[in-house]
Parts: sequence; structure tokens; C-alpha cells
Amino acid sequence: MKAIRIHAPGGPDVMKLEDAPEPQPKPGEAVVKIEAAGVNFIDVYQRSGLYKLEMPLTLGLEAGGTVTAVGPGVTEVKVGDKVAYTGVPGAYAQYAAVPAARLVVLPQGVSTKQGAAIMLQGMTAHYLACSTYPLKKGDTCLVHAAAGGVGLILCQIARLRGARVIGTVSTDEKAKLAREAGAEETILYTKQDFAAETKRITGGKGVQVAYDSVGKDTWEGSLNSCAIRGMIALYGQSSGPIGMIDPQILNAKGSLFLTRPSLFHYIATREELQQRAGELFGWVREGKLKLRMEFEFPLKDAAEAHRALEGRKTTGKVLLIP
Repeated sequence: MKAIRIHAPGGPDVMKLEDAPEPQPKPGEAVVKIEAAGVNFIDVYQRSGLYKLEMPLTLGLEAGGTVTAVGPGVTEVKVGDKVAYTGVPGAYAQYAAVPAARLVVLPQGVSTKQGAAIMLQGMTAHYLACSTYPLKKGDTCLVHAAAGGVGLILCQIARLRGARVIGTVSTDEKAKLAREAGAEETILYTKQDFAAETKRITGGKGVQVAYDSVGKDTWEGSLNSCAIRGMIALYGQSSGPIGMIDPQILNAKGSLFLTRPSLFHYIATREELQQRAGELFGWVREGKLKLRMEFEFPLKDAAEAHRALEGRKTTGKVLLIP
């Protein structure tokens, strides 16, 4: 089979399409023929060396496809099932061996491409809006990168929960997409001070929660956007890490809460994984949650996909098609 491999950290060009042995399922595993793999910023962090991993490595933590073989003891899935998963390395490939307990069977009406598009980003948006800071009617949230993969889903879930959404974006085109996804207000951070605009929009009060995937470039503004006893959920760092933090700053800005969550701690059990995925799939089937998937690249063009993602040239989900 073919797989994208990296042998040392670096830029997009370190990713090479290579021959690799087709995986065989061990006890508790299933082999998935991958029909779409999700491209996410965590892949960029791993490729660049920001997250240290043992090399050589096949990137990719999210995919949708069909089960082609199961190992001994597998009861969760069977051959022929359409499935999706996240959190297991090796998705930039034609086949992957995955612990069966990490696979979610796709319901009728949800495609493998949709499965690949929603597992990491959709469940990230779900835990942020439903668990990290459970949004409720009357809350206002700030969503950075509101036209990105997580951002567009997070805007929709926030509205489903009755919250008001303020989204930051870089262009007028992205502002339109964020508004279509449920953002009541959008701020062009390239032209405006988003913290000052957020305070103006909220009558000086600030937001109950800032969902920040950008990091270094937005951290200080996120601090200045929160209401008293508000929360910053720092779940990514696409502009770089924020560096050392003096906890006293949280006091000075209004007894704020700061959390640095990870999806994998919010789907640690199979029950929670299925509950989150099931709710998301239900919303997709009912038309309450729309997925934007117009950026597809052949597996061999993984480097181009990374350049497009890092260059802020994409909106919604980026998929690799083996």
C-alpha cells in the first residue's frame, strides 16, 4: 500500500509518498480501508517537530472508511462496516490498523467523507461547547478562526445551545461563512482590535468564554475580551505557543479561568466517544449541522494540503483522498 511518511521533522516537503506493508489486525484491532483522511493543525505540529514524536512516522489522526479485516476478540465492528475514527496515528495511508474500541460505526445518511470531516474537529467543537464551558442561553462566546474547520462547527453548536457568537476572521469572505454558520457578529482581526470590538459589542461586559485555537497572536486579546470570571479555552496554537504565564494575570483581568484541553481527554472512554459522535452524526442527519468539505487533495499531494492549511487558504475541512 501507499502511505505518507516523514523521517525527520521539517516543512511540508519532508512528507513523502512511500510503499509500506499493508497492516494486519492484531487482537482487538480492525483494518480500515481509508476513503478519506482528515488534515488538521495537529498534523502540522507533529510534522514540524513542535510536538516531538518518534520517527519515521505516518501522519494523520482521523479518517473514514470501510472495515476489511478484524483481529481476535473484536466485537465492536465487523467486516464491511462503514466507520470513522480519530486519535490513532497513521491515517495518511490507504489502510490503517485501528483499535476497534476507537472506531465509530457511521449511521445511514452519514458518508465516510463526512465521518472523516467530523471526528476530530467536530468532537473538538462538541467538547468545547458542551463540556469545557457548557454554553447556555444568554451566554456570549468568542470564537477565533471562526471560518476554520473547528470554528464553523463550533459556531453552529453554540447557536444550537442558544448562545450568542462573536467570530474573528481574516477576510470578508470568511466573515460571510462564519455568519452563515451562526456568528451574530464577526470581527476582521486584520483590520480591527478584536478585544476592543468584543467589549463594544457586549456593552463593555466581555464574553463568558473565548475559544482560542490561535495562541500567541490572540492570547493577550482573549484575556482582554473576557467578562469577570470568564474562561479562556486555549485548544490550539496555530500562530505559535503563548510561552510562560504568570497566574496573577488571570486575577488582574477579572478572576478568569484558563484551560488547555485536549480532545483525547474528552473521549477517554468508549461511552463518551460514542455519545459525542452520536450526537454529532444525529445533527448532520437532521440537517442541523452542515459540514464544509470543499478542499480535497489526492494522498500524494499531502504537502500541498499542508501548505494550503498553514497559509490560511482553506475554510472548513481539508481531506486527503487515497
